[in-house]
Amino acid sequence: MAAEIVNPRSDGGTDQDGGAEPLDSFDPVFALHRGGKMAVQATVPVRDKDDLSLAYTPGVARVCTAIAEQPELVNDYTWKSSVVAVVTDGTAVLGLGDIGPEASLPVMEGKAILFKQFGGVDAVPIALACTDVDDIVETVVRLAPSFGGVNLEDISAPRCFEIERRLQERLDIPVFHDDQHGTAIVTLAALRNAARLSGREIGQLRAVISGAGAAGVAIAKMLVEAGIGDVAVADRKGVVSADRQDLTPVKRELAGFTNKAGISGSLEDALAGADVFIGVSGGTVAEEAVASMAEGAFVFAMANPNPEVHPEVAHKYAAVVATGRSDFPNQINNVLAFPGIFAGALQVRASRITEGMKIAAAEALAAVVGDDLAADYVIPSPFDERVAPAVTAAVAAAARAEGVARS
Repeated sequence: MAAEIVNPRSDGGTDQDGGAEPLDSFDPVFALHRGGKMAVQATVPVRDKDDLSLAYTPGVARVCTAIAEQPELVNDYTWKSSVVAVVTDGTAVLGLGDIGPEASLPVMEGKAILFKQFGGVDAVPIALACTDVDDIVETVVRLAPSFGGVNLEDISAPRCFEIERRLQERLDIPVFHDDQHGTAIVTLAALRNAARLSGREIGQLRAVISGAGAAGVAIAKMLVEAGIGDVAVADRKGVVSADRQDLTPVKRELAGFTNKAGISGSLEDALAGADVFIGVSGGTVAEEAVASMAEGAFVFAMANPNPEVHPEVAHKYAAVVATGRSDFPNQINNVLAFPGIFAGALQVRASRITEGMKIAAAEALAAVVGDDLAADYVIPSPFDERVAPAVTAAVAAAARAEGVARS
């Protein structure tokens, strides 16, 4: 039996007798999570001794021997080619920060069931009790034989960049840090449609990103790859520019391919005349700064639960408004991307996920909107059943075109 925990009532009161009550006596969230949100399920029957002899010993030995002789057969005769490891160290969990591996597990379980629900991909949560870059890399490399792909999740910047890079170098399976690339892919898809709605090309737009962490850096890279006119990124100290002496190696690299206009100063300074605001940092942007943006601007304020610019304010000045929240139109939600990306990569046994595959995912996602495009509909709903198949097909095709597909 699970231990009982003293808990206040959801209405703010406490039990009159002061006794203990399980958390899920009053809170439906805890009730849903009790016992975890996922389980292992067999795909073959084990009803009698004949089934047992095929699924396990002695029959399984024949399969093991075949794989030992031809290692590539592991993809045909085990679940390896259809399962993803969801790996975290618990250092940047949602908006909660560094809460540790055990506390991260409810999120990792949630990620795993989203893989299954939206992409048909099996996923296993793995929370690591280490935060050193070398330790994480070596641990994941040793776990990799069991998996067809690795989804890095909720690992704090700047370590996440090096961890992903080193794992991509060491492994011949897709390694994808969703906090970076998932956010960037969905943002690009929404921006493509916003531009189409306004009759412009991405190359005509100047964007400003608030936040130079994992998501901000990845979005900047993807927008440049997609041909954005210009993009500047701001951190807590202002616009990331080559003349700053306090930049980390990641931000120095960022300064090298962004901010062609040479803007310096604050985020608010950069927003003057800008066509696009993309918020992935939290904090609040002053209404005056939003008002200074170009006519017909786009505001993607994606901090949760409090957007950098509240939609009510953004709508006064912007033609298209998006957030990270599900209770407003145009939700920028990573679940639109990562299930289909991994499904497509696994389908063709891709050795990695390329920039071309990410761009293809964004284009496919944008295309789902089609002729229904409107200011409050530049990105589809996660529950649109067309999304995952479209992204899966586009990613698989791009993998073949780029020569990273092995089937």
